[in-house]
Amino acid sequence: MILITGATGTVGRPLVAALVARGLEVRAITRDPSRAAFPAGVEVVAGDPSRPETVAAHLEGVRAVFLNARAIGDACAAFADLAREHGVSRLVALAAYNVEQDLSLQPSRYVGDRNRECEAAVESGGREWVSLRPQVYTSMALPLWGDQLRRGDTVEWPYADFAEAVVDPRDVAEVAAHALTTDVLLGRKPVLTAPEPITHAQMAAVIAEVTGRPLRYRECSLEAFAARIAAMGLPPELAASFIARFAAFEGRAPEVTDEVPRILGRPARTYRDWIADHADDFKALA
Repeated sequence: MILITGATGTVGRPLVAALVARGLEVRAITRDPSRAAFPAGVEVVAGDPSRPETVAAHLEGVRAVFLNARAIGDACAAFADLAREHGVSRLVALAAYNVEQDLSLQPSRYVGDRNRECEAAVESGGREWVSLRPQVYTSMALPLWGDQLRRGDTVEWPYADFAEAVVDPRDVAEVAAHALTTDVLLGRKPVLTAPEPITHAQMAAVIAEVTGRPLRYRECSLEAFAARIAAMGLPPELAASFIARFAAFEGRAPEVTDEVPRILGRPARTYRDWIADHADDFKALA
């Protein structure tokens, strides 16, 4: 049995599908099983991974666990310890490419991710472990730009030439499936990226080309960016961390690795691939 935390999330859902496709027994933890909508055969259980005591019973008979840094939050160490106490032999962490950078340069911390703590939790217990370090997800275009695209054809964002090696969360999920079911990644921390970097302005251009919308990218001031983040109901610390990250790495080419194709035996998906596969979601915003 394989236990998945963050099972309804960006990586968790395609991971569950990938494991089911391999014919494996999967137990998916979610706070609201009635809304899970998983494939037939998935054992869906109620629990809150950030409160490990609520999932203790679900660890019985489990041999491998996928630890989602956001789902577990500040309880990463306690959750990992509990899993080991229940005989779990393998822990796979979903961390991030920037896990070793200064915490002020890790924006996702301000929406709950505890990537560094999650990686440390799986690495420290003396059992089998893997820690995945994905780059920024291709899917971030929807939550970050969705409101703007509902109102018009202009994307206002800072640092038009800032480049990311964004990775498709489906690729991350498939690598996670390898980590949970084979020994090839044990004791490793692979950085998962797209095959090539893409700038913010180029991201908007790809959305325009794929959807047929006449989108424009307009570089905005940092003050306007901070105000936009606040208007989305997100904490001001998130905007400050984004700004610090943009400033720290402006003009630098992001790291691009061959981990995804080497592990999966096929090319990594591109940003355009993800946009094309989700074109209807973007068209619905018009």
